[in-house]
Amino acid sequence: MIARLLGFLFLALGAIGLVLPIWPTTVFWIVAALCFARSSPVMRDWIYARPKLGPPIQQFIEKGTLSRASKSGALFGMALATGISGVLLWGRWTWMATAIALTLGGAAYVLTRPSDAA
Repeated sequence: MIARLLGFLFLALGAIGLVLPIWPTTVFWIVAALCFARSSPVMRDWIYARPKLGPPIQQFIEKGTLSRASKSGALFGMALATGISGVLLWGRWTWMATAIALTLGGAAYVLTRPSDAA
């Protein structure tokens, strides 16, 4: 029950990214699909069936792989977020260092995922 509710919450958060360009969709839908894996396989399959987002999400969950295009997009988004954070947090060195460290951690994770053929 809780996993299903969380799945719908993350699905809704991801849906915001469909209309708001600066908001991530894929990461929220990955978490939603993981929540739905046992609580609602029909909803998990619905996410997998989305034309552009579904197949990469399914590949990541089932095989742990990211396409080169997905990696490039994620790294570009992280670089953009780091730049924006640097501007907004300039002079607040602790917060800026934290933001950069978190981004570098995310980038390291993305870079260490195997690439699929797509």
